[in-house]
Amino acid sequence: MFRCLSRSIEYGASDDHYDCRMNFDLTDLRLFVLVADEVSLTRGAKRQHLSLPAASARIKSLEIQSGQALFVRESRGVRLTGPGEAFLHHALGILRSVDRLETDLKEYGGGLRGRVRVFANHAAASDLPEILPTLLSSNPGMNVDLQEILNAEIAPGVLEGRADLGIVFGQVDTLGLRASHFSTDRLVLAVAKNHPFARHKRAAFADILDQDIVGMPASSALQTFLVQAAEKLGAPLRLRIQLPSFDAICRLIGAGVGVGIVPESIGRRNQSTMGLELIELLEPWSVRERYILTREEEELSIYARTLIETLHAFYAPPKA
Repeated sequence: MFRCLSRSIEYGASDDHYDCRMNFDLTDLRLFVLVADEVSLTRGAKRQHLSLPAASARIKSLEIQSGQALFVRESRGVRLTGPGEAFLHHALGILRSVDRLETDLKEYGGGLRGRVRVFANHAAASDLPEILPTLLSSNPGMNVDLQEILNAEIAPGVLEGRADLGIVFGQVDTLGLRASHFSTDRLVLAVAKNHPFARHKRAAFADILDQDIVGMPASSALQTFLVQAAEKLGAPLRLRIQLPSFDAICRLIGAGVGVGIVPESIGRRNQSTMGLELIELLEPWSVRERYILTREEEELSIYARTLIETLHAFYAPPKA
């Protein structure tokens, strides 16, 4: 049974304590969310496996207890009122918390003591393996579920509770999430050591448009951006081959197949083994800020907080 917190309302110099107790169970919350999703009490009741009269009585009870009309009844269904929108927001948060509780308890039963779900784009997912071995060795009860997804899809995943935290690069809509800056990376031009560009320290993006390019798949956010940047300059990218990972791209660049644009952190990791030269790009967009996205700090598990602290410590500039 969920009970809302008692609250104190101030009237001038005196206090009047108003005890607000909303007595409803998780079935009420799930029903409310389903009705809102279906914009229909009938369809919501069906999905919750309740009869229409039983569902109607539960929704009416919520409205009586809240002292607000949560739905407007219309001939073709229902729609949320202003208070109903607020109720939906909190109902979804409660149900997400319950789902996380159930998942954590199941993992306790399976011998695990905590799981952190992380959504990251390709570059971040490529960097994390440098951090995770030490972190996981130091925290034997920690389990990390790392999923690589497109940059633009990370914030919605965190907001909806499908991930505990997200790692994004550059300018993205954070959807009101807490954004914590943890490092700055930049895109660089990678070429083979015997390439004519190898003797240059800096290059403009326009300088490489007549070169064969080793790039990412068309679905990649970075590749989409580079194609658009080239089109603005009036020339298409001469893509020779597209590969699914930056490590593979570095390997082919080192073999002389073409040139490519990669995150500096990944380029440096492959520089000596792949025989690369890294050249600074003059474009302002080559500098990319990196952020950790979370909902509210109090929702984070101790392991999620540990991962965040580790990221900040790993990328912290060296002390003078």
